[in-house]
Amino acid sequence: MVYRGPYRIRVEDKPRPVIEHPNDAIVRVTRAAICGSDLHLYHGMMPDTRVGSTFGHEFIGVVDEVGPSVRTLRAGDRVMVPFNIFCGTCFFCARGLYANCHNVNPNATAVGGIYGYSHTCGGYDGGQAEYVRVPLADVGPSLIPDWMDDEDAVLLTDAVATGYFGAQLGDIAEGDVVVVFGAGPVGLSAAASAWLMGAGRVIVIDHLQYRLDKAKTFAHAETYNFTEYADIVVLLKKLTDHIGADVAIDAVGAEADGNLLQHVTAAKLKLQGGSPVALNWAIDSVRKGGTVSVMGAYGPMFSAVKFGDAMNKGLTLRMNQCPVKRQWPRLFEHVRNGYLTPRDLVTHRIPLEHIAEGYHIFSAKLDGCIKPLVVPEAA
Repeated sequence: MVYRGPYRIRVEDKPRPVIEHPNDAIVRVTRAAICGSDLHLYHGMMPDTRVGSTFGHEFIGVVDEVGPSVRTLRAGDRVMVPFNIFCGTCFFCARGLYANCHNVNPNATAVGGIYGYSHTCGGYDGGQAEYVRVPLADVGPSLIPDWMDDEDAVLLTDAVATGYFGAQLGDIAEGDVVVVFGAGPVGLSAAASAWLMGAGRVIVIDHLQYRLDKAKTFAHAETYNFTEYADIVVLLKKLTDHIGADVAIDAVGAEADGNLLQHVTAAKLKLQGGSPVALNWAIDSVRKGGTVSVMGAYGPMFSAVKFGDAMNKGLTLRMNQCPVKRQWPRLFEHVRNGYLTPRDLVTHRIPLEHIAEGYHIFSAKLDGCIKPLVVPEAA
């Protein structure tokens, strides 16, 4: 998959990746996914997304080749690769902040390294390809357990792990009311995870009915379509005895609908680092002293966030890119015990040679698309 500009991607032959450092591995991709945050790149929202880049930060595969210093992997191993590229030894990695690694990205004051996510995030090619170079191969990838389905594994490399982390950042107490904005894969995963952390009530807000229907079956949540109400914040106050939710999770990010002016200035004119509609709804709908967890991806530019309201309400704002590998031990147990079934989110399986059509379907919200996987060897 090669980026040729906003809304323009192609399938092209590129040179097969090679070992560039003794701790590299080359992985033959068996499953990848298109992520909602890939659409920010596709729509031209992310700075320094260069023509010729290959996207894809959710992928699993089989180790094809390893560098001379790799000790934990060998050719033939089935591996799942977290979307974070991290060294494991810097100040931030030592504190479990793998998404904030200081050694893998020249722009590391903002974010660590991410596969296939622009030069702002290190300029690494991603996994929407037949092969991918995996740096620091002793640190990031993990062997896929024998009992785990491939489609469960690929969703644990970002979407489900990020949703789980979003619920974790909400610091949910037993019986809490949790509202999740956005019923994409991350929001659905956050809603399902909220129950595992003791929530007493989980509410999901979106404007696409097929995604809200999925929230009922996958996350067993109450659902509301914001287009059917004059003011979704007023509704949420009414639903919570006019106090507000204890925890609000923004799982939408930069291209939120719901306010035409904000959407146009952010998504169309690129005057903001993202439309703050969902984040502002979260700030307004959570109770005083509550917690807002931000999982939606935003660019590094200004966004018109209601920070004064957050300050005056005494809110706790928690956010980060998910340190994926830190979530895996618990998530593996939840999947093994049947509490979470990530593959239930998958709606489309798209051959790599048809990936441009896959992006179009996902971007335009066609055919009930919730989570599309990419199958490199489909031919």
